[in-house]
Amino acid sequence: MISIVQLIPVFLVFIFYFLGMPIVYALFGATFFYFTFIDTTSQSWLILQTVMKSTQSFSMLAIPFFIMSGSVMNYGGISEKMMDFAEMVTGHMKGGLAQVNVLLSMLMGGCSGSANADCAMQSKMLVPEMERRGYSKAFSAAITAASSAATPVIPPGVNLIVFTLIAQISLGRTFAAGYVPGILMAVSMMITVAIIAKKRNYPKTRDKRPAAKEILKQAFISFWGLFFPFGIIIGMRLGMFTPSEGGAVAVLYCFIIGGLVYKRLSLRKHLIPIVLDTIAGTSSVVLIMVAAKVFGYYMTWINLPKIVAGGMLGLTDNKYVFLLLCNLILLVMGMFLEGGAALMIITPLLLPVSRQLGINDYHFGLVAIVNIMIGGITPPFGSMMFTTCGITKCPIGDFLKEVWPFILCLFIVLLLLTFCPFLITCVPDLLYGTAPG
Repeated sequence: MISIVQLIPVFLVFIFYFLGMPIVYALFGATFFYFTFIDTTSQSWLILQTVMKSTQSFSMLAIPFFIMSGSVMNYGGISEKMMDFAEMVTGHMKGGLAQVNVLLSMLMGGCSGSANADCAMQSKMLVPEMERRGYSKAFSAAITAASSAATPVIPPGVNLIVFTLIAQISLGRTFAAGYVPGILMAVSMMITVAIIAKKRNYPKTRDKRPAAKEILKQAFISFWGLFFPFGIIIGMRLGMFTPSEGGAVAVLYCFIIGGLVYKRLSLRKHLIPIVLDTIAGTSSVVLIMVAAKVFGYYMTWINLPKIVAGGMLGLTDNKYVFLLLCNLILLVMGMFLEGGAALMIITPLLLPVSRQLGINDYHFGLVAIVNIMIGGITPPFGSMMFTTCGITKCPIGDFLKEVWPFILCLFIVLLLLTFCPFLITCVPDLLYGTAPG
């Protein structure tokens, strides 16, 4: 049994976090406190060794590469072309600009790879335009935050890479597993937007549905951005490159398209901002991964994963009941912690139980990621909620009145994914064959 004293670091993490300390320092501080003042049998250099070892993974190179590719797409005009395509496809619908918001998030999932990055970009780019066209600030902010929940689910979202590194599974399969869940999330929100827009008579951005010829023309113009996530999957499936090499290929691809095809990218003007964006994005993700790995060392030291596994198996041996319990735990975690941190902390605890119950790793991983993303737009501390409200200056009370229909529709998708694993495994099984076990 674990004593209350041994669990002090778990309480400290939340205390530090609620006092305003960044989650990285809260995890580090709680772990070092335990091994400095409570259990001194482990040498401090072993903890420092864990810090160093957690950064020495070749697969981790995929993270900065894909973050850089997203930045290059923004500066190179590729994101803008994708927005033009989204507007062409959905602009004739009621609430056209809100529909563009959702579709763009789905398309940009493979570019920014981060829910908060997508949230910040669209808050600056689309919310002011939506307000000018008659949408309320609260509704504009709500759909922007909600649609960004689909971003990390569409390849090559950073959370997909993080889960793959924790679970030590195929990144190609994980990427492929994200397509159907991400599309379902986007479709559910588009249906919700259509219902609200019809009720409130929100405007269209186009008078009529564009002809097929116009759509094909815009698709041809935007092809290079639309092809990006599929090209990465195809390249890995054909063995042309590894996931990390795929990230490097993605950066080169985006530089070529932005500089030579769209002619919007200038190395002299944009290289330094791209590098700074990459450093900022990578450092936040990798620091969280390292801190969570160190905290994981503490959890393993006190045998917490094994005790949690025994406790969960004692409650139920039904995998669907277990997944529902996981949904509850992950939703609460997602409300309080940034998605990457929540995923890094909870996966080592629950994944072993999931495997004992015969749940497919990709099924568990996508359910966990979708769940945590829903938590990111849910009070009291959803990260995308605060990002959007901070940039748009929308009062959180007004935001919450508008966001609940989108939370509801995403919950429906989550339950569908929980009870229908085929929706997650069908694409990876089609591309790679049925996984063993």
